[in-house]
Amino acid sequence: MLKTRIIPCLDVKDGRVVKGINFVDLIDAGDPVEQAKFYSENGADEICFLDISASLENRETIISIVEKTAAEVFIPLTVGGGIRSINNIQNLLKAGADKVSINSAALNDPNVIKIASQYFGSQCIVVAVDVKKNNNHWTVYSHGGTKNTGIEAIQWLRKVEELGAGEILLTSMDKDGTKSGFDLEVLSLASKTLSIPVIASGGVGKIEHFYEGVIKGQANALLAASVFHFNEFSIMDVKHYLKQKNIEVRI
Repeated sequence: MLKTRIIPCLDVKDGRVVKGINFVDLIDAGDPVEQAKFYSENGADEICFLDISASLENRETIISIVEKTAAEVFIPLTVGGGIRSINNIQNLLKAGADKVSINSAALNDPNVIKIASQYFGSQCIVVAVDVKKNNNHWTVYSHGGTKNTGIEAIQWLRKVEELGAGEILLTSMDKDGTKSGFDLEVLSLASKTLSIPVIASGGVGKIEHFYEGVIKGQANALLAASVFHFNEFSIMDVKHYLKQKNIEVRI
């Protein structure tokens, strides 16, 4: 059985880590390079770095911060935000990213997933999917959660897998920052539908939520931000808790 990965997420805006609720009301949570280094040294399995306003501002991810972060981090680094082309992906991988996370670009042109996974290998390509529940089904949103695409989430996830994505970063916008736990309904639906790994994102508030994400949501990896940034508990606290519950983690 594969070990469950615990992934802190750095949402970066204007060069600072920020955290909000339902994708808005952002507050400052520190320096991304310092945060990444701390997590790398304190039990994180990977780090996810998202330049959250890049697509909205129609610009590329800030390469200089990625380079500085990669120099301090000795675990896999996934970078997303503002990726629009194969050239962008190449630049990020050169800057030290191990994987890239594509969201709005994949919705604009799904072929980007296919070309990128063929060119760089599917293990490098994460597709981020932001979803919100509307009338008993989940819809995909783009551009940092500001645009409703009208695309049904599970159909989109199937398509993304067919096109060659290596894994899915599934964020529930309804749950983001609420600390009420993952959206287990959409998470388990996605996990049952797909054969590639699903990273659960959005809603962690208690240590028990990680356990629910694995057992009820069937996620392969669990991502959280504010509970780690504001020292509510540490990554190692989570891992020891999961290990006691007989879930395989790397300690």
